[in-house]
Amino acid sequence: MNQVIKVWDYLEELQIEKDEVMKLIEKVLFSGRLIFGESLLSFERSLSEYIGLKYGIGVDNATNATMLSLKALNIGENDEVITVPNTAVPTVSAIISAGAKPVFVDIDPETYLMDTSQVRKAITDKTKAIVPVHLYGQSVDMDPIIAIAKEFNLKISEDCAQSHGAEYKGKKAGSFSDCSTFSFYPTKPLGGFGDAGMILTNNAETNDKLRRLRFYGMDKVYYAEEHGYNSRVDELHAAILDFKLKKLDENNNKRREIATRYNGILKDSGLKLPVEKEYNKHVYYLYVVAHPERDRILDELKKENILLNVSYPFPIHTMRGYSHLGYKQGDFPVTEKLSNEIFSLPMYPYLSEESQTRVCNVLKSIIG
Repeated sequence: MNQVIKVWDYLEELQIEKDEVMKLIEKVLFSGRLIFGESLLSFERSLSEYIGLKYGIGVDNATNATMLSLKALNIGENDEVITVPNTAVPTVSAIISAGAKPVFVDIDPETYLMDTSQVRKAITDKTKAIVPVHLYGQSVDMDPIIAIAKEFNLKISEDCAQSHGAEYKGKKAGSFSDCSTFSFYPTKPLGGFGDAGMILTNNAETNDKLRRLRFYGMDKVYYAEEHGYNSRVDELHAAILDFKLKKLDENNNKRREIATRYNGILKDSGLKLPVEKEYNKHVYYLYVVAHPERDRILDELKKENILLNVSYPFPIHTMRGYSHLGYKQGDFPVTEKLSNEIFSLPMYPYLSEESQTRVCNVLKSIIG
């Protein structure tokens, strides 16, 4: 039987890094400080400097990062926030948890990112923010977003959960907005061994407010200045992520090399391959392809022990949990069509060339 190939795996990377990771864990455990210590401060400084912003605020996950970023920007009840329906549920969940209403625009059929030409027509007198989602490792075209936000006095909170290290016109994704939010869920380009997130900003007042909001609204212990939340990163996660950040560019380059090999082998396969825009540096969190016979292809691959993934098979506006938003099937035709066609090929820095070649050969034989 063929060895199982997964869309993502961390064990080989851990094998290489385990000695350093175990040293970090031991150092934290014997530091006498497990919450809000020097490891978190160091990681907040490191990531904010890497992206090119002044402040980093570590939180427990990216869902809360987005929710808290909106609250810190004074967005809530009766406000509308423009985003896309082809994203992970957490993007929309966070907007609703902040008290606001998500308003969707469709996506570009080439990049699968926000179609910026549709944003203007989605704006109402209740619109207060835009949440562009840098999906799959590539940045949304930010110049039109920035221009529209300036014209209508809107806030921007970039969803960078899948784009650590990606670039737009030579600047890091996450450096173009009032706030930007990051996920360190294990699968991400910068992933930990559990869950965590961060919010970045250049605004000192927003930074101060976010630090209160993540800790029960407190500036000092046991006294709340405002209603807040429990959204903390522990020292163990922060120390490991700070270490892994140093290898992010190297690992992203490996992802890009894997993507280049896919592009070469699969160029005449009948699959629609990812499009990297000329103004972007794509870090390929996922290598997403499309084919009208997606489900048959996935079933055949599974028989060969190749286990792939779909991100995402269900557009948000078609889910029962969000039916109250008032959308219906057919409202976002590009998103709906692609949700039936897209799937992700294996993509992680230590994916072997042998495994990648096997995936491509089996794919080509299935497609015919």
